[in-house]
Amino acid sequence: HMFQFMRRHMAGSGSDGTEDSDSSAEREQTNSSESEGNMPKRQRLTRASTRLSQSSQDLKRGADHDESPPLTPTGNAPSSESELDISSPNASHDESQAKDQASRDSDKDLSHRPKRRRCHETYNFNMKCPTPGCNSLGHLTGKHERHFAVSGCPLYHNLSADECKVKAVSREKQEEEAKGQEESNSRHATRHQTPTSKQSRYKEQVSEIRKGRNSSLQKEQKEKHMEHRQTHGNTREPLLENITSEYDLELFRKAQARASEDLEKLRIQGQITEGSNMIKTILFGRYELDTWYHSPYPEEYARLGRLYVCEFCLKYMKSQTILRRHMAKCVWKHPPGDEVYRKGAISVFEVDGKKNKIYCQNLCLLAKLFLDHKTLYYDVEPFLFYVMTEADNTGCHLVGYFSKEKNSFLNYNVSCILTMPQYMRQGFGKMLIDFSYLLSKVEEKVGSPERPLSDLGLISYRSYWKEVLLRYMYNFQGKEISIKEISQETAVNPVDIVSTLQSLQMLKYWKGKHLVLKRQDLIDEWKAKEIKRGNSNKTIDPSSLKWTPPKGT
Repeated sequence: HMFQFMRRHMAGSGSDGTEDSDSSAEREQTNSSESEGNMPKRQRLTRASTRLSQSSQDLKRGADHDESPPLTPTGNAPSSESELDISSPNASHDESQAKDQASRDSDKDLSHRPKRRRCHETYNFNMKCPTPGCNSLGHLTGKHERHFAVSGCPLYHNLSADECKVKAVSREKQEEEAKGQEESNSRHATRHQTPTSKQSRYKEQVSEIRKGRNSSLQKEQKEKHMEHRQTHGNTREPLLENITSEYDLELFRKAQARASEDLEKLRIQGQITEGSNMIKTILFGRYELDTWYHSPYPEEYARLGRLYVCEFCLKYMKSQTILRRHMAKCVWKHPPGDEVYRKGAISVFEVDGKKNKIYCQNLCLLAKLFLDHKTLYYDVEPFLFYVMTEADNTGCHLVGYFSKEKNSFLNYNVSCILTMPQYMRQGFGKMLIDFSYLLSKVEEKVGSPERPLSDLGLISYRSYWKEVLLRYMYNFQGKEISIKEISQETAVNPVDIVSTLQSLQMLKYWKGKHLVLKRQDLIDEWKAKEIKRGNSNKTIDPSSLKWTPPKGT
């Protein structure tokens, strides 16, 4: 009745709001006949609308009850509204009938098809560990059920998943015991305190374990190692048993597990995607180097997994062919900038980050592949780079470098330092450190490296500070020694001197005063190593330096 009234009102009302009686009567008669003829159709429409509205309300209640989106007949979340069979309450009966028929037909067709899995169910099966023969089960840390990278593969490390879990339990127990010992120590103990009797006994036990190890492999062991290498090549880690002591091997395994756990956390957070967006190797000169860390190279280069770098201009390329063509045209044979030091085949070039911006940026990107804490990549203008090279008949090959702020308010003489992997453990790291302190002496300043230092950098600096102090003690003939005098002569920061003396147990507190002890046993040991080493060319000669401090520093 309301529908009829609205139609009569809209059709019969005039512009002034009155209704013509004759036309009204005719319209009433017409409308009544139309309504009698269309009644069954309208009733069918009302019933269909009611049924569809009820079904839509049921769907809405189900959606409110379960926040997950409604599913299509395939079992996946719908990608668009067209996949949902929800009709409007105002739709015609013919349309709803057609949709019902189409839905029934589709159900019949889909009943013969296998259901598709959800995305999160197939994700883990699509990813696979790259190690040949590995089923991606287990993890090197013993804490995860699956792995998808070599860093977490037990098979690559010649272990089983069960062995990794057993080692994980053992490590946790040892960490809990170590934590309990730390809590039992005095809260007010100094940072560099004298080792306790228990620590001294432990140190002696470790020394005995290392001395008792047979330094050479037996014939059977060598054959076993060679057979393993020939069978698996680079797809497996070399056998490490009997190469070093059990104590050192266990330390190495702990470090591997901790690094694998850190990589797993970064992968879960999405910061790195090992295997798809991380450079694994670089071709640098005549060397192929395995990378250690992620470096923010452009994505189109990083996803290749292998990078080709010119060892002179440090330009990076995508293929061997491009590198070969570049080397035929590249005119660089040494770093840009001024050569400030040369002795024999060793040279050092001073490169200004403002004048040679592209070269310094490429150098920082290259260094990040082997440094964990490095954060400077593109803002190189405030820095000077001192690049050490070794020359032959083909050019000056990059050995390492360190960067230094042009104006450092904290008197840092090194911001970042790196020795290339192919030149490590040959004395070049100490040469770079010694050269940085030589520059501080010329500037008449006391220097110190910027923190935090990388693991290898910290080891190198501690070894250098120890050598400097023992050499100073060996040449010192007086009775009273001053830390300030040592600092002025060596250009080493007094804080670094004190920490080194404490680690060597050469600093004691007695009757309200700090005393420096001259330990002759350490000095004799250092001198014996010096004599055994002989006249090595891995030292910096101050007379070969041709350098004046830049203006404004």
